Amino acid sequence: MLDTLVTTAAGALSATVGVVVGGIVTRRAQDRQWLRGQQLAAYQELFSHYAKFTMEIGRAHADRRGWDHDWGEWSAVLIRVSLVAPNDVATAIDEFGHAVDGFLEQVARQTDPLTNPLSPEEFRAAKQEPAQAQIRLVNAIRRSLGNDRRLPFQIGG
Repeated sequence: MLDTLVTTAAGALSATVGVVVGGIVTRRAQDRQWLRGQQLAAYQELFSHYAKFTMEIGRAHADRRGWDHDWGEWSAVLIRVSLVAPNDVATAIDEFGHAVDGFLEQVARQTDPLTNPLSPEEFRAAKQEPAQAQIRLVNAIRRSLGNDRRLPFQIGG
């Protein structure tokens, strides 16, 4: 009788421990999945903003016209993406942001597309530093998501 009671108690304890451990493991997996989804959405938003304003500025120079962009939203996107990014990606985001700021200094603050537009060659040259920073950022993002294959070239932007 005692053997049956001990066996039953051990079985119940094992089942309870299994349920608790399974719940913890499942919760962690769900948390990782949620964070990955948040990261992907934030990264997409960052690159979407970047592509939109670089294309708008480029068209403004080509068409000799003015342009406008919500820079507050750009700053907010940088902050949002840094909230979910791992440290190495956040570092690459910071470097990308500085490169973009240098680009904006050349194409938006020092030149006027209405009176002194950049040539297409000058505009492409101004985009080189942010383009390289974008490649480094994309590769940092890819590594953080488990994709170790490096992207050797820029896509978009």
